[in-house]
Amino acid sequence: MDRFKQLQTFVAVAAKGSLSAVAAAEDVAPAIISRRMDALEARLGVRLLVRTTRKITLTDEGSAFLDDAQRILAELENAESSVAEGGARVSGHLRVTAPAGFGRRHVAPLVPRFIEQHPHVSITLDLSDRLVDLVNEGFDCAIRIGHLSDSSLIGVRLADNRRVVVASPAYIAQHGEPKTPDDLLAHHCLGFGVGSQQRAWTFRVGKTVRHIKVHGPMECSDATVLTTWAREGHGLAWRSLWEVGEDLRSGALVEVLADYAAPDNGVFAVFAQRKHLPARVRAWVDMLRTTYNASGYW
Repeated sequence: MDRFKQLQTFVAVAAKGSLSAVAAAEDVAPAIISRRMDALEARLGVRLLVRTTRKITLTDEGSAFLDDAQRILAELENAESSVAEGGARVSGHLRVTAPAGFGRRHVAPLVPRFIEQHPHVSITLDLSDRLVDLVNEGFDCAIRIGHLSDSSLIGVRLADNRRVVVASPAYIAQHGEPKTPDDLLAHHCLGFGVGSQQRAWTFRVGKTVRHIKVHGPMECSDATVLTTWAREGHGLAWRSLWEVGEDLRSGALVEVLADYAAPDNGVFAVFAQRKHLPARVRAWVDMLRTTYNASGYW
């Protein structure tokens, strides 16, 4: 029990950056928190914290140990929540990460609804386009789009991700509509990415899949900007339906080359491989899947 308490205290001190803040949260004297840290460092034989009168910082050893400590505590919490009340009660803290653009539109709006349905759960939502390390960074679930390359993770398909070529009615009126993917070479195509990192556009032609390197006077690494440019009539854009669905419904954009649409690449909920998922993770994934598969959602 002493070792577990020391671990909890170390993680709390690292998060708050203050012994006194942790002591106040536990309603104990700061000297008690200090003694726990002294005992932990003595047992490990390394210095974890650098303490000054103004702040507390982690040593290199402390930073490395923090990752393991957070993971151990998260696993313990998951184990307890999975068996508490027969696993029926959805409770605990849920850490979710998602791509920034998709997360703003299709994940963040669902968080308040999930909390209303499960008031014993709290959620941290991290919106980032980097590839998050679920295990070492302590995330319960990641939302990812496209093919899953990490075989050590479990992926649950939440929805299809249809990708479409779109343009504004004004652009089509001025430049005409491409009839085949090869016609794109004569059009203003808005490239996603910069320079050599610009992504090719993918199409299904007969029984084969073709990747076409398009060209145009404007490119950007931000997907929202590309959609705005397309809406303003500056060119054709290749976007996911989740990004442009509202514009297609309103008529601000129209789809072209529909007969050559790229194969779906899927929206997935991904989590670290383990035998028992906490009830809160199962409930979260179930809500996403139900929402995304509702008729007319996309």
